[in-house]
Amino acid sequence: MIKSFVTCLLYLLFSFSGLIADDVIGFWKTIDNKTNRAQSIIGIYEYNGICYGRIIATYDNTGKRIKETIDTPRERAPGVEGNPFYVGLDFMWNLKKNGSHYSDGKILDPEQGKVYDAQMWTKNGNLIVRGHIWIFGVNQTWLPATKADFPAGFQPPDLAKLEPQIPTVKR
Repeated sequence: MIKSFVTCLLYLLFSFSGLIADDVIGFWKTIDNKTNRAQSIIGIYEYNGICYGRIIATYDNTGKRIKETIDTPRERAPGVEGNPFYVGLDFMWNLKKNGSHYSDGKILDPEQGKVYDAQMWTKNGNLIVRGHIWIFGVNQTWLPATKADFPAGFQPPDLAKLEPQIPTVKR
């Protein structure tokens, strides 16, 4: 009886830990591959079973201080129609769960106005995001954002209430 209980408990724990390890929904801190500095905080949210990524805040050039948030937007995305602010912009969309990965999505370079195929998955508690054209691409490791990463007094948006706003790139 105890052996069955322990086996069942272990099964539930491993099953639950698999769900947590694969959970991409939340806030993530992007790190520049060249400088190793923080660039932005992204909110990954789900809408109708599909994942999207919205820029919530950006860091200054040192990667240590938040420069702007969705409450205080300043800089605009020159590669996107209407030149919207970077913060508040959905730059990842249509990522669908496919086993342990999310794929078939798109990711936007809002500065250049280029759209790439996108995938994402978790590894060791971090989020791996891949933008690519055919087999050529780049992986970036994003770290979980903590409350300490946000400016004092800033209230992050409720990700469950976000609705996608897919941008149009300039031609």
